[in-house]
Amino acid sequence: MTDPEATSTPWRRACLVADAFALAPAGCGVIVRGGPGPVRDAWLTRLRAALPPAAPFRRIPASIADDRLIGGLDIPATLKAQRPVAEKGLIAETDGGVLVIAMAERLPSGIAARIASALDAESVTIERDGLTLTTPASVGFVALDEGADDDEVPPAILIERSAYFVDLDPIAIREATTDPSDAVDCSAARARFAALREEPEAVAALVAAAAGLGIASLRAPLFALRAARAIAAIEGAGKIEDRHIALAAALALAHRATRLPAEGDDAAEEPPEPPPEDEPETDESKGPNDEPRQLEDVVLDAIVSAIPADLLARLKAGASARAKAATRGKAGDRLISTRRGRPVGTRPGLPREGRIALVATLRAAAPWQPLRRREHGGEPARVHVLPDDLRIVMHQERRGATTIFVVDASGSSAFHRLAEVKGAIELLLADCYVRRDSVALIAFRGKDAEIVLPATRSTAMARRRLAGLPGGGGTPLARGLDAAAALAVQVRRTGQTPFVVLMTDGQANVARDGQGGRAKALEDALDAGRRLFAAGVSSLAIDTSAPSRQRDSATTVSIADAMGADYLKLPVADSARVNEAVRRSAQRLRG
Repeated sequence: MTDPEATSTPWRRACLVADAFALAPAGCGVIVRGGPGPVRDAWLTRLRAALPPAAPFRRIPASIADDRLIGGLDIPATLKAQRPVAEKGLIAETDGGVLVIAMAERLPSGIAARIASALDAESVTIERDGLTLTTPASVGFVALDEGADDDEVPPAILIERSAYFVDLDPIAIREATTDPSDAVDCSAARARFAALREEPEAVAALVAAAAGLGIASLRAPLFALRAARAIAAIEGAGKIEDRHIALAAALALAHRATRLPAEGDDAAEEPPEPPPEDEPETDESKGPNDEPRQLEDVVLDAIVSAIPADLLARLKAGASARAKAATRGKAGDRLISTRRGRPVGTRPGLPREGRIALVATLRAAAPWQPLRRREHGGEPARVHVLPDDLRIVMHQERRGATTIFVVDASGSSAFHRLAEVKGAIELLLADCYVRRDSVALIAFRGKDAEIVLPATRSTAMARRRLAGLPGGGGTPLARGLDAAAALAVQVRRTGQTPFVVLMTDGQANVARDGQGGRAKALEDALDAGRRLFAAGVSSLAIDTSAPSRQRDSATTVSIADAMGADYLKLPVADSARVNEAVRRSAQRLRG
């Protein structure tokens, strides 16, 4: 299974990952990228067949309740036995098997943390509802990542504990077939895996490779070492050899790379070409002068050849392997309420404060029933509930967002910018009722800035206010950003999340005090941008300067950096392009 032909296609590599993971799934996992369909079903079938027949194979929905996940009080059994009776959770029920996490990119951080805790401790501890119980939970996980965009990924705490990454998107349905000749005797391989021992050279090579790729996780080389043992066991080898280490590094380290192992080295930019057919094959462990190559070099070459071409290009450009998560500003996007929204748990409370959670109330009262029955003369048919037992339902309510346009209405090109903004506002307002969003507009010109359009969802009001909007004059950019910061504070007080969109060509020439001068105006604008950033307001800076004016673009970039804003160059923008840019940035803000 480990010869070059056996891993020459994405499907064969995915099958090798399934077999290797199935030999030792405890404490680690696999991130499986790809939507639902025959390919994913075929891979999961392959994994299930490679596990021991008695190993549990359970699915976890992203919205699983806490007591179902880790266990808790069995209310019917407790009331019948008149003593606390514990109920196992899904993690403990999967002891010795694999958890399959559906839609892992939507998994709440709290659930991910509980799964990670069970992976690390190989047990689940319950200390709640009058119970203290520890149950074994030696499990692995498969996180099914169905995210459409690069920033839709499973929680970082699970990615950190993933030994492998499998991308099923490039695999065609016709390729996802099980060939009987590829079948692995997993029971024999499992016995060989337990007997294999790690070599110090292998440990040193994998640690060096991880460091060369910029991988800071200490788990990564340990997982790669486990993968090397598994590949050697599948092949039937008596010890871990160099080729097992190289292949394991490609499977377990390549997807974690954050930089190239040798910046600027042409040899690392693309995989080496195969030798011509008329030349004899050379031993890959030897260099051109028949000198033995270092194991670290062999491992790094294997990893570089396994890095996808698009990822390699981003790494060479200095970008991260995955888009950074847009976390700033998300804390206020959801509110905890007792009246409306999606149920997210319970808390002690009275009926006047919210809706009673019957099951949680009974769970809180159940451990005290024997004592309370004795106090009330031993009435076995009644359940005694006291005010301290009452629980009310908590809800999570999504906040709406208010997009605050801060528009440069100065100069000769103001007419075009305002036309773009007017069109973009009308397009955004069309979706406001669905998303509970509002739109506001601040225009700055002359020596001051004014709120032309207060936060509204009304298209008619927006059209009336925007119809006679004037343009021309100086560029008091700092006053515009100050007005945006003040409006953002007002928006937050109403329960909305502010999002600022700055449209300017960067030619600030009026300072805060109304005096002219580009140097002072730019200094004040940068200070206003930093204050907006310090207030925790997410923002987008749209550069409307002409392509030939590189100096103005550099100024806008510096202002965007001060604001902590995304930067977008749209010298010939129209309302549709502005609207699309705003919607994408606002979508990242909502998460």
